Amino acid sequence: MLKKSLTAVPAIIAALFVSTLAGCGPFWVDPYITVKESSLNWVSIHYYNMNCTPIRRIGVEIRGNGLVEVRKGTSELVSNDFAKKYDEEGWDKIKTYRVQIDPKEANDIFQNLVNHGVLDREKTWKASKKKKFDRFIAVKANLSNVTYSDNVNIFEEDPDLAEQLLDVVREFENPAL
Repeated sequence: MLKKSLTAVPAIIAALFVSTLAGCGPFWVDPYITVKESSLNWVSIHYYNMNCTPIRRIGVEIRGNGLVEVRKGTSELVSNDFAKKYDEEGWDKIKTYRVQIDPKEANDIFQNLVNHGVLDREKTWKASKKKKFDRFIAVKANLSNVTYSDNVNIFEEDPDLAEQLLDVVREFENPAL
């Protein structure tokens, strides 16, 4: 009896290790947390509309201290600070502006995104059945020391979360300056 239980322990450890490598978070980490106000919290959203030629890009980064940085344009610099195609037409087609919001409002945005599953890595049964996507939205986040940084199209993975992210982009896309 003792010998059987000793052989089960390595199997359980191996299963936990394999599930961690497969991208599944540990079962004891709850992705639906209460976000505490902190200037260390941030969310970065990148949206592309591929119906337009050239592709229209918008990047919104919200920090826990209330600073919102918005980048818009057709340049790859909107979503990639290290873009190398400086000799292409449209390299300089980028506008950047900053907006200061109340840190409590930023925290409300963070909590809404968490409530809609932004930190949930196991989005089973939520994937879209659509074959072709003409829009792309990705998110990276660090909220209360829980991170998410997969570079996947959220429209494919979780359409409901994608709409919430798009609402955040629309909120800051054209602010009254």
